[in-house]
Amino acid sequence: MKLFRPRGRNDAGQISRSPLGQATALYQAGRYAEAEAEARAVAAARSRPRDDMYAPLALSIAALATGAQGRHAEALATYDAVLPVFGRIFGAEHPQTLKLRSDRAQALTALARHAECEAECAAVARAATRGTGPEMPLIAAAARNGLIFALNSQGRHPEAEALAREALAAHRVPDRFSLVLRLGLARSLNGQARHEEALAEAERADELRRSLPEEQRRPETGAVELAVATALLGLGRGTEARLRAAAAHDACLASFGPDHRRTIEARALLDRIDGA
Repeated sequence: MKLFRPRGRNDAGQISRSPLGQATALYQAGRYAEAEAEARAVAAARSRPRDDMYAPLALSIAALATGAQGRHAEALATYDAVLPVFGRIFGAEHPQTLKLRSDRAQALTALARHAECEAECAAVARAATRGTGPEMPLIAAAARNGLIFALNSQGRHPEAEALAREALAAHRVPDRFSLVLRLGLARSLNGQARHEEALAEAERADELRRSLPEEQRRPETGAVELAVATALLGLGRGTEARLRAAAAHDACLASFGPDHRRTIEARALLDRIDGA
C-alpha cells in the first residue's frame, strides 16, 4: 500500500508549494514513466545541500513509479539507497521513514522475497502502533496489508485470514485501505479453497472500489478481477473465470506493463484456466 503524502518537518504552506507536486500528480494519474522522470529530475536538482529533504522524497516517488512499471529490482535498489538518508534526515521512526520501509517491503514481495517482506511489515506495524500522529494508523494499516500479502504468498492462509479480519475490524473507514484488506481476505479464503466466501468478499471489494475516487482505485487495477476469477475457477465456473482473468490481464498490461507482478499473476491464472 502506497501512502502519498510527502511531508517533512515544515508547515502546510511549504508543503503546498512542494517541488514534488508535479511528480506526485503524474503518479496519481497513472503516468508512471513521466512521474519517474520528473521525480529523478527533482532529486538531481536538489542533491545539494546534503540535508535537503526533497531530494530523498523525490527518489522515494521515483521508486514507487519504477515499481509501478514492473521494474521491481530497480525500485528496491532505489529504496535501499535512500533509506539511510531518510533515517538521517527524518529519524528512524518518523512517519516518512516508516512509509518508505512499508513501500520497500512491497518491492521485496514483488521479487518473491516474502519472508523478508513479512518481517519488515511486522516491524513497521509495531513501530507505527507505538507512534503518534495522524499518519501512524494509516502506515500501520499499509504494513498489515503487506504482511497479509506475504503470509498468503507463503501459503499461510489461515494466519492471513485472521490478520485481515483483525485489520478490517480496526479500520472501518470505507477507503483504499479497506479495499486492499478485503482483497487480502479474499486471497486468503481462495487459498483455503473457501471459494464461495472468497467470491462474496471480492464482490464486497468491488462495490467499495466503485465508490472510491479514480486516484485511489488506480493502483489496485486488476486486483478485484483477479480475486473474482480465482474464486470462480475454484467453483468450476471456468468460462466466467477466464473472462475476468482476461480483463485483469488486459487492464494490468495497459496500466503497469508486462513485468509487473500483478500482470504476471493474471497471465499465470489465464494459463492455468486454459490448461485445465
